[in-house]
Order: sequence, then C-alpha cells, then structure tokens
Amino acid sequence: MHNELAQLINSNVSGSNAEHVARENGDDVLFISSEHILRVCTFLKSAQGYEFNVLQVVTGCDYTDRIEVSYILASFINNLELILKTKLLKENKDHTPELESVCSVWEAANYQERECFDMLGVCFKNHPDPRRILCPDDWEGYPLRKDYVPAEKYNGMVINPEHKINREEIFFGEKLKREAVDPKKISYSWKKPEYFPDGVPESTESE
Repeated sequence: MHNELAQLINSNVSGSNAEHVARENGDDVLFISSEHILRVCTFLKSAQGYEFNVLQVVTGCDYTDRIEVSYILASFINNLELILKTKLLKENKDHTPELESVCSVWEAANYQERECFDMLGVCFKNHPDPRRILCPDDWEGYPLRKDYVPAEKYNGMVINPEHKINREEIFFGEKLKREAVDPKKISYSWKKPEYFPDGVPESTESE
C-alpha cells in the first residue's frame, strides 16, 4: 500500500515528496515535506480507495537536530491505517518550528496539536486555540525536548524536590545502560546526573 500511496500523493499534491520508508522493526511510514502537510492530509481524507476519515494520533519526537511529527491515520471505511511523518529542523533549544494545523481536516487534531506544541514546541499555524494544554502558559521550555532543562522553581515552588526524585530508578537505569549492548535502547524516567554531584554510584542496593 505504501508505495502506491506515495505515488498517488506525489501525483496529486505537487512538491509533497512523499516517500515510503520501510522498517525492519516496527511499522512502515510515509514521509512528506512539512510545508505540504495540510494539503496532503486534505487529499488523504477523501482519496478514493483510501478515505482516511479518522485521525488517531498527532505526536512528535526530538532527534536533537530535528523534530519529527507523526500522524496516525485510519480509514474505518476501508480498514486501513497509515503513519504519516514529517521533519522539522530545530535550530536551537528556543526555536519553535512551524507546521500547518490540520484541525480543518480532522477536529480531533485540536488537543493533540496543542500537546505537541506544549511538550515539543512545534507551533501549528492557524490552530483555532493555540494554548499550552498541560503546562501553565508561562512555563519555560518544552519538557520532551532532549535539551530541556527545567528551572529550579516555578512561582516559588521547587520543581523537582528532593523527596520526589526516584534515585533507586536512576541507579537501576544506569546499571542497565552499563551492561547493555546498545545503551541507547535503555530508557528510564529520570535522566539528570546533576542530581548526583559525585556521580551515579557504580554499585547500589538495587543490583
């Protein structure tokens, strides 16, 4: 389906540069040029034989030099599902790359685009209500970016109080990373070694 759909998109939305990327692990995806996201989504919703009438997910991921935004689309008419992705260059930690909102195509995009903005700093142009949705409006930074560093306090409250830091999880996570063949595949909730001025211990009671 993916190759045929990429050809169909490229034939109907000039400049979209739709490309099928096959995955050895996980689902295949279609990448498109970010400046044509709205036109492509509008086309996919009504494309004969596909009719992606449902937007299930809008989410993103920070890859340091870029942010990839993913749309999981479904056709309840034709029993199909598609992961559509686009790349946005991230110039620095304060940069808010722009992407056209698809709320006019699927109303379900409303809250999901707001969350993507709140957590990753992607600004969705022409969104009907472009406010943060999880953090306060005056929150500094975007918590799911890899270069995000939280402030020490917010309105006089300590953001990461000592008694809330799960040190045992950090110890265990670091132990798994040391022993893993590919440490990048190991993730855990807390990733802030600055909580340990003397470094994370080589051995802990969690071992």
